[in-house]
Amino acid sequence: MASDARALATWLAARDDGVLADALAARAVSPSIGWHDFFDAAEGLLEPASVDRALTRLDRGELIALASRGSVAGGHAARLALVDDAGRAFSPVTTRVEAAAAAHPEAFAPVRHEDVPAVADARAVAAAAERAFTTAGALADVLLACLHAPLGRTGAGAVSAADRRRLADAGAIAAPEDLDDLLASAAAAGLAVARERDWAVTAAGERWLETPTPERWAQIAEGFRASLPQGLRTPDGGFVASGSWSSAYPLDPAWPAESERLHRIGARWGLLGADGEEFPWTRALREGAPTDAAALASHLPSEIDRVYLQADLTAIAPGPLAPALDLRLRSLALRESRAQASTYRFTAESLGAGMTDGETAESIRQFLAALSLTGIPQPLDYLIESTAARHGLVRVRGDEERGRTRVESPDHALLAAIAVDQSLRPLGLIETGDALTSRVARDAVYWTLADARYPVVALDASGAPESVHRRATVAPVEPRATPLQTYARLIATLRGGHGTEGETGWLERELEQAVRGRAEIVVVVRMPDGSERSLTLEASGLGGGRLRGRDRAADIERTLPVSSIVSVRAP
Repeated sequence: MASDARALATWLAARDDGVLADALAARAVSPSIGWHDFFDAAEGLLEPASVDRALTRLDRGELIALASRGSVAGGHAARLALVDDAGRAFSPVTTRVEAAAAAHPEAFAPVRHEDVPAVADARAVAAAAERAFTTAGALADVLLACLHAPLGRTGAGAVSAADRRRLADAGAIAAPEDLDDLLASAAAAGLAVARERDWAVTAAGERWLETPTPERWAQIAEGFRASLPQGLRTPDGGFVASGSWSSAYPLDPAWPAESERLHRIGARWGLLGADGEEFPWTRALREGAPTDAAALASHLPSEIDRVYLQADLTAIAPGPLAPALDLRLRSLALRESRAQASTYRFTAESLGAGMTDGETAESIRQFLAALSLTGIPQPLDYLIESTAARHGLVRVRGDEERGRTRVESPDHALLAAIAVDQSLRPLGLIETGDALTSRVARDAVYWTLADARYPVVALDASGAPESVHRRATVAPVEPRATPLQTYARLIATLRGGHGTEGETGWLERELEQAVRGRAEIVVVVRMPDGSERSLTLEASGLGGGRLRGRDRAADIERTLPVSSIVSVRAP
């Protein structure tokens, strides 16, 4: 293995930092591993357990090429540092491939699949379009809920059971387990991001909520394709037929479940058929071309921009409402049914929530007048007026001089009720003259009162009403640490170790290993007259260009110039 370790150490040292970091990430090397130089790294990467783990990341084609001892230059095997520049596997890799082929011969057998999937029939096409439409609506519900209250994550990374139940009870998802697929789709498209303790919507996700359904679907489809593992991708940027996905990574024990998950997500969005059939809009995506949203749009129900406002304080949309209109209507009313024909109900609380988010009685009337096919019924107009009259009875402003927040109201009875409200105890409200004050920041006081359903309004420094939007803090798409950033310290350590040029670097490596283990070694030394002499030493120290060790035969301590040492071997 020594020559292979030396060859791999030289190969690693010759890579630029970016390629080296990518290889370390692909092999899942811990950034804090105790390697001191490239020889340590080479030996670690060629350990049988490490090679076995790397083999699970290779697709069937690369495994077959390695087993046949052919060249696999480029590809994932090179990225995993399993082959040299000529594409030839290092000997320890070949040994582990042979062991894997003996244990799992089926993983190294070619599997033939049709290059072009069967075309789905009309019924399957219609069903796929309906699934895509329903899934887009479900994801919109999830993102909207996440905008108002980020979804909590457990220590294992899963969404908390409480948030799953909340979304299921609200009808946003059909079953709690559906949430994982929806969030995976959102993350792949850049619409949501998993932070340390929660899921949050990105600015792109907020824009997505206002786009028409075909555009929503296209963005998700592009993200889905981009997120597929390399073994499913084609050189032209597309992906292989879904019928071959399950056999792509035959040595990876987790792949069957992962393949099933990808199939399930693709089916939810109308991209993949249950039996591997292809839909009209999937072909372009599979071939690496831009997404053909128009092909799907022709099978989707037409979106409408009008509703019927009823005297019973409901709004009925006779078809799927355009997303931007639906989004604003849902900020003012509760959506009671989730179908192509939806029902929304106005309440004092829902209108008050809209006003809390910045709406006014006039802006609400203008929006509903433009949206309604039947005008604004008198009961609804009265509810808007009465809600607006009551809204703002409680005013919250910052008192910069005292560093406190003031809560004021012309209704002294209402102010007294706030003062004794047990749900507001965390605010630490105290009476100060004709107002209540708190050390808590203005916006936090505002939202605590709003959540307790008080008719609150925020005032700016001049005393004018100011809109406070709870969802103004949209999660930025923060780039994750790159492999180069993650492994910067380790790479610096490796490059600061022994060189890898010629025999000198390897000799220093062997001597240092012997000293660490206080091992007995045979050192071949070139004498001043040009002759060579072998000495058996127990290595005890290395420094200043000299090796120290005890000569067992002569029972004396010797110090030898490293420059005079020709080779080192075990006794």
